[in-house]
Amino acid sequence: MIAAIAPILIAIASLAIRLINLATPKGFVFDEVYYVDGARDFLKYGVEVSGSKPEFIVHPPVGKWLIASGIELFGDNEFGWRFATAIIGTLLILLFARLVHVLFYSPLLTAIAAFLMACDGLLLVHSRTALLDLFLTFFVLLALYLWHQQRHWLAAIAIGLALGCKWSAVYFLVAMVFVSLYKIFSEHPSKDLIRPTVMKFIQYGFLPVAVYITSWAGWFLSDRGWDRQWSSNSFASWIHYHSQMLGFHTGLTEKHSYQANPWSWMIMGRPTSFFYESPKGCGSDNCAQEVLAIGTPLLWWAGTIAVSVVIGFWLRSLFKRTTEPALNLIVLGMAAGYLPWFFFQSRTVFTFYAIVFEPFMILALVYCAKLLLDSSLKAGISQGLVAAFVTVIFLNFVYFFPIFTGEIITYEAWLQRMWMNSWI
Repeated sequence: MIAAIAPILIAIASLAIRLINLATPKGFVFDEVYYVDGARDFLKYGVEVSGSKPEFIVHPPVGKWLIASGIELFGDNEFGWRFATAIIGTLLILLFARLVHVLFYSPLLTAIAAFLMACDGLLLVHSRTALLDLFLTFFVLLALYLWHQQRHWLAAIAIGLALGCKWSAVYFLVAMVFVSLYKIFSEHPSKDLIRPTVMKFIQYGFLPVAVYITSWAGWFLSDRGWDRQWSSNSFASWIHYHSQMLGFHTGLTEKHSYQANPWSWMIMGRPTSFFYESPKGCGSDNCAQEVLAIGTPLLWWAGTIAVSVVIGFWLRSLFKRTTEPALNLIVLGMAAGYLPWFFFQSRTVFTFYAIVFEPFMILALVYCAKLLLDSSLKAGISQGLVAAFVTVIFLNFVYFFPIFTGEIITYEAWLQRMWMNSWI
């Protein structure tokens, strides 16, 4: 019974952690300055502007509309800016627990999944910062959950909303289309291929694009948007604008002190510092206040091993021509969320982008926990090992909590948490 209600209790506790002192730090944290400004413009004009002139913006509107909803509810302040991400970060825990439930039908594994997700620092930092990546992650996970449930029309809408947050959702869309078509061609005789194939192209070709275009309604309805007057045909102007956005993303090679090669993301080799100050008020002459976008280190290091184990089991399943949904989802999520970044070695990228594949890494940990619980070890031993692992992750999360939430601590206490020089 306790395991069954655990995800709800964990989500309630996680929501409290997100909402308490949500307005700290004061002022903009990292790229909040761009997205909050866009949200303000949406509320006033329905489109992003700079003064009285159109503003060139490189990310779609959905995430900024969600940020705007918090501002509308609670005002143009730090709490209002971050409220939407706090809610989405909590819902993500419940959604992930639901996915684990339908994969394994185990209250224990579902509870473990929710707990591990709630104990990740990278998710907590995103949940307390008005950025776009958490919205992207939520809609991607929702799309894959619905896709796994074969609720394809809803999955298509969800992936369309993910595209409306950030373009990198396209990799998940491509993966979903590829696997869906593979299933059609492997399960249907050639004479019966046309109808299901056309249906999949409507679902995952037309509908996500329609949702994405609809998310730009403010731009189409206004005459103040960037490139809105480039052509008398508004759609042609919109396409031209998107070509400029694509040029920005492909040409973004400006050096940044916190940029990190994708090879280092899973081991948190160079986490992104969202905020740092040296205030007073810690009871020492030297104080530190930082929001470091870093995953709970032991969780991510164990997750790196777990993903490697899962890939091994997945390859074995291919060799044996068997299929296991959990393995397939983990590999699909890691491939779509992580692998594409390795092809942009000259582009400026950051470790906090890893949030989009974090659920699949934690799913790999849950899968390995299942292997251990189902192993030939005595039940007491296997359960004890899993309990010990979860406890260590929780303690690691608590230890790093001050730099997830921007608490003022002594400089010495802050330095003790800098386990690698590259974290400074």
